[in-house]
Amino acid sequence: MKVAVLVFPGSNCDHDALHVSQIVMGWEAHPVWHQDTELPAHTDLVIVPGGFSYGDYLRCGAIASLAPIMKAVHRHADEGGWVLGICNGFQILCEAGLLPGALLRNRGLRFLHQRVHLRVERNDLPYTASLRQGQILEMPIAHGEGNYTCDEETLASLHANRQIVFRYAHSSGDVNETSAANGSLEQIAGIINPSGNILGLMPHPERACEASLGMVDGLGIFQSLEHSRRYVS
Repeated sequence: MKVAVLVFPGSNCDHDALHVSQIVMGWEAHPVWHQDTELPAHTDLVIVPGGFSYGDYLRCGAIASLAPIMKAVHRHADEGGWVLGICNGFQILCEAGLLPGALLRNRGLRFLHQRVHLRVERNDLPYTASLRQGQILEMPIAHGEGNYTCDEETLASLHANRQIVFRYAHSSGDVNETSAANGSLEQIAGIINPSGNILGLMPHPERACEASLGMVDGLGIFQSLEHSRRYVS
């Protein structure tokens, strides 16, 4: 697996993504600066990491979505390449038009840094192939603008195309109006594009891949990608 990890001014999870890719998964991974115009040749996966790209000025992810490297990300996605946006990366993908909807200020207008539980809504994707539908995962969140929203037409499309991949849940597995601390619409934590190659989610799987960190459920997403790559190969 060859991975490109984007780096913007203000990124703070790019090293986490590189560590998981290189050390935990044993993949070939390269940092790619925001002013670059091309991805490394034969890139399989682009990770758009979390952080505060461009200081979150204007709107979270808005300036980053216009960075030179994003044209290459669009081309990669259009050709069916995998793109994984985590936290600020999810915000960037929405601002870039690669995923629908937007991320607003959290309910209560407070930054949230805590462990959350997610329910897997689909396990037939490259990102979830090693997971079970309905499985409950534990991962951390760290965001001030993770409140996913969209208009009614877009929400209907998300349902029709089965684009909701993860929902915030209680540890029991229940999903209801209290399971998303950030107020996210229908407790949405992660969505996919209709083609199934672009995933955005607010929780941080790269921070939940080693027992020394106290959480390992995030590893399932990266293992799913490895499984999917071998299957395709």
